[in-house]
Amino acid sequence: MYHSLLFTGPPGTGKTLLASRLPGLLPPLDEHEALEVAAIQSVSGHTPLSSWPQRPFRHPHHSASGPALVGGSSRPQPGEITLAHHGVLFLDELPEFERRVLEVLREPLESGEIVIARARDKVRFPARFQLVAAMNPCPCGYLGDPTGRCRCSTEQIGRYRNKLSGPLLDRIDLHLTVARESTTLNNQPCGETSADVAAKVARAREVQQRRQGCVNAFLDLEGLRRHCRLAAADQAWLEGACERLTLSLRAAHRLLKVARTLADLEGCEAIGRPHLAEALQYRPGSS
Repeated sequence: MYHSLLFTGPPGTGKTLLASRLPGLLPPLDEHEALEVAAIQSVSGHTPLSSWPQRPFRHPHHSASGPALVGGSSRPQPGEITLAHHGVLFLDELPEFERRVLEVLREPLESGEIVIARARDKVRFPARFQLVAAMNPCPCGYLGDPTGRCRCSTEQIGRYRNKLSGPLLDRIDLHLTVARESTTLNNQPCGETSADVAAKVARAREVQQRRQGCVNAFLDLEGLRRHCRLAAADQAWLEGACERLTLSLRAAHRLLKVARTLADLEGCEAIGRPHLAEALQYRPGSS
């Protein structure tokens, strides 16, 4: 529900497949959202009428330029982040994007819009998207693989990971490691079905809209204070955890929003210690 997400794992573990399934787990576009998506597609020259009710899923190549990703040119046109408005923007092989291109994402991830300045005026495009990204753990992709296939040096791994700035990673709510599993041909279903998960997400989203008029990912500071209150003991526990992990204030606020969503998915009115602990696990360096 708009919480940004980064999958890290070796090739062939299903990162791209997981990302492509996300739009199907989100509730359908409501009338207002569908009109906004239709208007964006019309302005950009993308007018497939049949796709307007569907949440967008944009998957730009890592060679995409800054204007292609965020919009631009002499007559500013919407970029990929605006075409993903109310949907999912999937960036595969995240470190392969130019760093200066990725840094431009910081503004829309906070504000939900992008401002493109030109000599005479400024153009403002909506950009409320769910960022989903994927990357390998190292240049060759096999760091930590049980087969010992990785031959990357410490310096190579460091340079690869340093392509992503701290402020950008700070704005990603969920950092998930996707491990390689043994190859099986077992067709037995495991876990919840997509329909079950979609229904649970729809219920949680409805609760959030009734409570605060927006999804948890868009809560401002006042909304956090009002809807993410913690028991005194849990507040002290969270502050201690954030201090030990040297989390920024922004990261702590995003952690609270994730915990609020976890509580909503479980049908809980209040955020509990288990929700905080799980949300904390999704921050980098917390394992």
